[in-house]
Amino acid sequence: MSNNDLIVSLDIGTSKIRVIIGEISNGAINIIGVGSADSDGIRKGAIVDIDQTVQSIRNAVDHAERMVGIGISEVYVGISGNHIALQSNHGVVAVSNEDREIGEEDIERVLQAAKVVALPPEREIIGLVPKQFLVDGLADIQDPRGMIGVRLEVECTIITGTKAAVHNLMRCVEKAGLRISGLILMSLASGMMALTKDEKQMGTVLADIGAGSTTLAIFEGGSLAAVSTLPIGGDYVTSDICYGLKTQTEHAEKIKLKYGCARTDDSAEDLKFKVMRVGSNMEKEFSQLDLANIIEPRMQEIFQMIRQEVKRLGYHDKINGYVLTGGSVSLPSVLPLAQIELESNVRIAVPDYIGVRDPSFSSGVGMIQYVTKYVRTRGAAGAKRAPKAKAAGSASSAPKPGIVEWFKNMFKEFI
Repeated sequence: MSNNDLIVSLDIGTSKIRVIIGEISNGAINIIGVGSADSDGIRKGAIVDIDQTVQSIRNAVDHAERMVGIGISEVYVGISGNHIALQSNHGVVAVSNEDREIGEEDIERVLQAAKVVALPPEREIIGLVPKQFLVDGLADIQDPRGMIGVRLEVECTIITGTKAAVHNLMRCVEKAGLRISGLILMSLASGMMALTKDEKQMGTVLADIGAGSTTLAIFEGGSLAAVSTLPIGGDYVTSDICYGLKTQTEHAEKIKLKYGCARTDDSAEDLKFKVMRVGSNMEKEFSQLDLANIIEPRMQEIFQMIRQEVKRLGYHDKINGYVLTGGSVSLPSVLPLAQIELESNVRIAVPDYIGVRDPSFSSGVGMIQYVTKYVRTRGAAGAKRAPKAKAAGSASSAPKPGIVEWFKNMFKEFI
């Protein structure tokens, strides 16, 4: 089996770091391995401790390797955060072939032309996503290869981020002994998995509610139109439970996952549980209704903030629905609460693969789907079917590509 048949995604979140191994067989994706580890060194989606983050990545990779006996040497890394920005740009070149047939080289040149844009010194280009190509003025072309023309144009979205955030992320992955096959915007990856073609066309908000932050991606006209990050997520619900029940964070998280309910109307007053309180050896009994009275106001606030942010971005009247994903939407009764607060059509997106049927895996699975569709034709490898010790040795001894070369090749992956 060739290396190209395996793709590994790395999703670095605030509460968990997840490694997903996807096997491509006859064009179909099979998830064959999943590794996860508690995420230390991440706060509100940002890296605050390099060493702790590196160790968490190693733990997640080791978990995935032990599950399937495959040595992981290269990964596709998801990137998100409030430092991400989008801007539209336009590129134009003359077709170089004498017979005027548009080839791979012409597409690469027009994409390179489109990335020529003035940026502040602290920002750099992460990726480029073509919206449409134009051949001699003819628009709405998705793949111009093989067409005849004189002038080739592209309208695209340029994804930029701060150099500090991008380099810290890459540094953590490389210090963990991994090579980076590519950086992929999480919003694009999640949209690949969660949204239908019509939803992207008609105007939909994809809300990824994680532990430390909520990422909004607005799709309109078939492409990504805007992104935003709100500094609130499931950790705030856990914190509220801590204060409300006067217990430790570890206990509050377990209680939330086992007994939590997002609506008081759907909670059961006769479902009881005991909590060890801070500063006491005595346990106190609470009901699921007591817990729902703590959770519901915070979840209402999160949905209200999502709605206000969509309005601030200027898309309030253009949205036909919301799609929710992320670990925090797994709580019971989140969907009816969201429908009430957002006053719109709402559904929860869950990956349809064995072993990852949970909203928290949406980004990682979406990255594998994105790579399969847009990147894999470039010959990207993610893992090797080899003994773990051998693969680990090859990963540490292999030379890492320079960052300039990596960014140079990055744009080839979006065709």
